[in-house]
This record gives sequence, C-alpha cells and structure tokens, in this order.
Amino acid sequence: MARAGPRRAAGARRGQEQLRPPTWEISDSDAEGPASAETPATTRDPAGERRPAAEALRWLRPWQAVRRLAVLVDPAVLEDAGADTLMEALHALGCEPRVEPQRPARSLRWSRASPDPCPRGVPPEVWAEDEPHVLLLLEPEEFVRGVIQLTQVCGPTCSVPWVTPESPACLHLAVIGLDAYLWSQQPRAQETRQPGRPAVTRTKGAVSWPEVEEALVHLQLWENVDVLLVASWQELSQHMCAFTKALAQRPFKQARESGAFPFCTSRHWAAGERVARDGAGLRGAWWRQVRQFNRVSPAVADTVVSAFPSPRLLQQVYMACGTKQERLALLADLPVKTGKGVPPRRVGPDLSRRICLFLTTTDPDLLLDLGS
Repeated sequence: MARAGPRRAAGARRGQEQLRPPTWEISDSDAEGPASAETPATTRDPAGERRPAAEALRWLRPWQAVRRLAVLVDPAVLEDAGADTLMEALHALGCEPRVEPQRPARSLRWSRASPDPCPRGVPPEVWAEDEPHVLLLLEPEEFVRGVIQLTQVCGPTCSVPWVTPESPACLHLAVIGLDAYLWSQQPRAQETRQPGRPAVTRTKGAVSWPEVEEALVHLQLWENVDVLLVASWQELSQHMCAFTKALAQRPFKQARESGAFPFCTSRHWAAGERVARDGAGLRGAWWRQVRQFNRVSPAVADTVVSAFPSPRLLQQVYMACGTKQERLALLADLPVKTGKGVPPRRVGPDLSRRICLFLTTTDPDLLLDLGS
C-alpha cells in the first residue's frame, strides 16, 4: 500500500504533461536545417494569393475610384456666379474639386491619385495620375469670333484659335448660353434699309446657326475637338458629373479587359451548350435554341427535339413538303408528354409556324412572334 502513493503521483504528473499544449523551442541550429524541409508557414495559401487581386479590385471599383479623382478648376472659372452650381455638384458626386491655376485659363482637368502602395497584379498604366482630357470654357462672344475665323478659311490648313501646339491631347470646348446670345444678336443681323443708304445685310460679329454647325463639323473632323453647347450652368454640371463618372469607371474596365482579374477559369465553357466536332452536345444546343422561343416549356422543347434531333433534319423535312401550309403545320400535331391527371397537349400551330419561319425564311426583318 505504501508503494501505491508514489506511482499514483507519477501517473498524475504524466497526465498533466500530456494535457499541456505542445511547445517548440527556436534555436540558431534550426535555421541550418536542409532547405528542402518545408515548414507550415511556407505552404502555398490560395486565399493569400487571391487577397491582392481582391484588394486591387476594391480600389478599382467606380464608387471607390471616384473618391480618388480630383477636378482641377482654374480660378477664372469661379468668377462667374453660376460656378457655385458646378462646385456643389462635384462635391455631391464624391470627387474632390481643387482650385488651381490651369493652362489655358478658364479650363478644367482631371487628376487621379494612385493608392499607396499600389496593389499587385494591376498594370501600371491603370494608375495614370493625369488624365489627357481638358474642358475649356468659352464665352459666347469668344466662340462666335472663332466661328467667323473658321468659316472664312476652310480646310485642314485653317488655324483654330483655341488649339495650340501646347494644347492637351483631348481638348473639349464648352459654351454656355450660345443660343440666347445668337438670338440677342439677330435683330442687328437683319436687313435694314435707310433712305439714301445701301442695305445692311450683316453686322460685324454676327453669325447664323448654319455657320455654327459648319464650324462644329470642322472642329470634329480636322481637330478632333468636341464642343458642348449648354444653356445653363446646371446643364454643364450634369455633363461634368457624367464625364467624371465615366473617367472613374475606365480603370476598372481597362483592368478587366487586360485580364488582371481572370474570374473565369480558362478552358472551361462559360455558358450555353458546347458542341464538339463529332456532334456531341448538338442535341442540347438544339434544345436550348427551341427554348429561346417565347412561351415554350421544357416539355414542348423535348417533344420537338425528340421528333427531330437536329435542325438540319427538320430543314430536310421542310424541303420535302409540297406546300407552304404543310410546312407551317408540320409540328402542330406532335403530342407533348404531360403528367398524370393533366389533359393531353400538342405543340400547336403557333409554335410550329414560328419554328418553320425561323428555319426557312430569308427575310432578316421578319417578325416571328405575332403576339409580341
């Protein structure tokens, strides 16, 4: 009995040692082991590889990209009382409008701030900081003077007053209130006769809408310059917000087109039914084609495909028919399999006519579904 005490105590100590969590001692000699021994920390982690791509995708989302997009506004633009509408619209959009001197004056440009650090797996050109687009605001009088200069000398050798060698690659012009200005100048351009003086057909600085349209075509074709004609600052603000949203979405589209985010696994059929060279899968593709017609159930598609396993076989039967009415009614009486207690059905003349026209007509504008 006296010997049982130490044994019981030793067993208790061994039980406590077994319940104690395992520990490892790190020494300098551990680093000198063979290089081929792979530790759990160096194993490949698929989730860790997907994390950078997901982070880059989050930065490229339009709602996130618009916050990193700044609109640089020249101080001369703010001299107009309606410029407050533009600044409020940009603030509401979520981007940052900054007042900085620009060249040329009265212009606006866009600048993108790249994330720090840049996510891996994204092409560097996606994070371009400066956008090549510049919007130049023109007064109606200034634009009219340019229109007169453009209409006097036409052709590629004509000099455009707003385009210089230092101009940006993508220049856009915006004119506010041109229509109202031309209407205000119209009485001066009408013919006026005074006793003893010749008729005055046009005053200096007055142009007509055909001349404005001619200048717009010249700017678009020869100089690749877009002109935005708006009636108010509110309309200009709407255009600026829409253009800013488009610039915010462009990096995401570029990254998606460049394959930076390959969500679809290669060598896998994304959708539909794949047809091999030996004909495998043709029946499924033909079944899907029949199902694309309006008001066609899977049971009706099964009936058509069971009677004619391929569209080529059905076309051959159509060619063998003697009359057009026989072709149109070829599939009408095919019975459709239904469940127990359900009255029998058939394909019907409407679907029979649509399938016949689909496989035999040569008119691309023919309307197959009379009920649409």
